[in-house]
Amino acid sequence: VNTYPGGHADGLGRDDGTRALSPAIVNALAAYNGSDLSPASIKLANPSLTDAEAELINRNLSLQLNRNIGFRQESPPPDADMKASVGSSYDVGDKWNLGFLVGTTYQNHWRGTVAKARNWRFPDERTDTRNETLNSVDLSGNLNFGAKFIDDHEVSLTTLYLRNTDNKATVDDFFNENRQISDGLGFRDYWLRYEERNMRTNQIQGTHYIGANTREMFPKIASAFKWLPEETVIHWFSSESKATTDIPNEVRITSKTTTDPVTAAVLGESVALQADAANYRFTNLNDRVRSNGWSITAPFEFARSTLTLKGGTEHSDKSRSYEQTEFTLGPPSGTDPNALLGAIDQVFSDSNVIGNDFVFLRNDSNAETYLAATMTDAAFGMADWTINNKWRITGGARWEDYRQAAVNWNPYGYGPQNPQVTTDPNELAKGVFDSDKVYPAMSFTYMGRFWAETFQLRLGVSETAIRPDLREITDASYIDPITGDLTIGSSDVRPADVRNVDLRAEWFFDRGDNFTVTLFKKDIDNPIEFFESLASDTTVAREIHNADSAEVHGVEIEGLKKLGFIGPRFEPFFLQGNLTLQDSNLVAGPRANAPTNPSPAG
Repeated sequence: VNTYPGGHADGLGRDDGTRALSPAIVNALAAYNGSDLSPASIKLANPSLTDAEAELINRNLSLQLNRNIGFRQESPPPDADMKASVGSSYDVGDKWNLGFLVGTTYQNHWRGTVAKARNWRFPDERTDTRNETLNSVDLSGNLNFGAKFIDDHEVSLTTLYLRNTDNKATVDDFFNENRQISDGLGFRDYWLRYEERNMRTNQIQGTHYIGANTREMFPKIASAFKWLPEETVIHWFSSESKATTDIPNEVRITSKTTTDPVTAAVLGESVALQADAANYRFTNLNDRVRSNGWSITAPFEFARSTLTLKGGTEHSDKSRSYEQTEFTLGPPSGTDPNALLGAIDQVFSDSNVIGNDFVFLRNDSNAETYLAATMTDAAFGMADWTINNKWRITGGARWEDYRQAAVNWNPYGYGPQNPQVTTDPNELAKGVFDSDKVYPAMSFTYMGRFWAETFQLRLGVSETAIRPDLREITDASYIDPITGDLTIGSSDVRPADVRNVDLRAEWFFDRGDNFTVTLFKKDIDNPIEFFESLASDTTVAREIHNADSAEVHGVEIEGLKKLGFIGPRFEPFFLQGNLTLQDSNLVAGPRANAPTNPSPAG
């Protein structure tokens, strides 16, 4: 597998500071007003410096980057997988029961893959062979504590910690329209990416019944709530989660290769003669999610029907800060080609960087750095009425006050001419949105014995909203982890309103077989869609915008058939499947970037 020198705590999935951005560079960014750290910018921030002194400062700063990144081929250690947990419960007197559970897991896995892609028009000339090694470390811990009082009241506390780290080392040999296999020339990219993700969640919740034990022990409660049935339940919760993603010292180095024009085997390589041959990126993401709420459910029994009433409130807020800092380092034009040969840690050694006046700059990547937040306050109520175990009517509504805000953030802004956050009121207003709406829902169900022991026919109508993710409401771009496409958000993305109608028929047979047919239709205002954007030949880019409207309708069929009717040996087996036939129409609207077909009729 591919390896490179890392930190002493890599086995625990934590960088010990080896990859971290040097404090000297951080201090320099502050001292030189967040400039690109070029000699000219350094001198502009401190006019007393001479040209030679500014260049020396720039060269010394370039040496602060971690350039001990030479690739090696080594045998990986064996995988590790460990788990441990302990728990118990205790009766305290005749009224209390206490319990706890503590657990932890640790996994350390190494995986190597080789993937080869070919250009469909020139499969023998333009190929891409990617040799990738992934070292994944997973560490988790959980602590649970619960208490039960007279069987009517329960409170539980949960703390969960997760760490997931992916250490990726990739060598990518490829040929394109500029350097083909038959030319005996190609490209090689080295890519190092160490991504450490941590999450901590704390939650407390409780469930309370106004049951017989509570009424007997607390007469005042029994008197105040005597009109409520004993099955009335009150539930409440509060939780807070914090998540961080740290990607220090993500490095991409571009090299050019000489190859066998027949086999494409690499015969020699040299780092590309360009000032940005090496790209260093430092990324830090902080997420915080808080939520709390309560609900009360009261079931009422009548002679020929039951009625369940439920209501409550909820609050949730999410916030995110995303910071990305990039530097480039590479040889200037006129550098001796011999200085670019050899292992990459040798090419970027102290003597080579200083002796050949490598160019060191901070890239302006402010568009990738942002602050974003959403907040939702909600109140809801519903009624569920069942009549003669044949008819069921359910209705309710949910009020939501939703707010979102996002703004590009320049952490290296040092003054009114270059602020960290724009002061333009129009730009600020563009990134803010709020709505105050009520979303109703209603369903009617018939329950009988048509063609099966249990048959249900349900008609449901409802309104809801689809809201964008935090990274989608900024102008920042990111790589979609599923498609690999470059995805660009938009600060003017708004939630989509959805109206749902469905008719569902369900048959449940005595042996556990079932069959379901559903007709559905959705009308969507301002659907959140991806539209292809201009990009290079080798990059697929998509922009996120609100389209004008969309309609989705179709039928879904699903079922399960146990195979015991074939014979006793087939009793444990069953056949299950589903089929969806769906038709959708989208009207792109004015926000889309010149789509090929702006509407169904276009």
